Amino acid sequence: MEFKNGCDWKACYDEGRNLYTAKRSGPGYCHLYEINEEIYNALQEDMNDIDSYHLIDKGRHLYMDIDDRCGPPYTVVLDDDYENLCPWANVTPSGRVMPKELTDAAVELFESEKDNREQRRKKRISPNSAK
Repeated sequence: MEFKNGCDWKACYDEGRNLYTAKRSGPGYCHLYEINEEIYNALQEDMNDIDSYHLIDKGRHLYMDIDDRCGPPYTVVLDDDYENLCPWANVTPSGRVMPKELTDAAVELFESEKDNREQRRKKRISPNSAK
């Protein structure tokens, strides 16, 4: 695996699976993304936070954990395979994990999560999805 690191982010290229992933984290938050080669190549260690955020945020959102002062901690698992996709990320939910039904509804509602609609719809109709 090949890694790039910056301020509050880390990106990984898994050459064995030809897979690009990224983690944005800091005090009170952690987000995992599946990104593409173009985003990975554009990430630079010395780039500012806003530029790296906007690049990584173009990827498919896999997971988020929020533990800030705005309410109780919560975790949203947008792709159940996040641990397999990002085994290097070492994330641990800090609060209650949002139920799958509520996550499905949020993915259908929010345009920012549209990249997860197809995989979540397939999981809902798959007979092996009851985990």
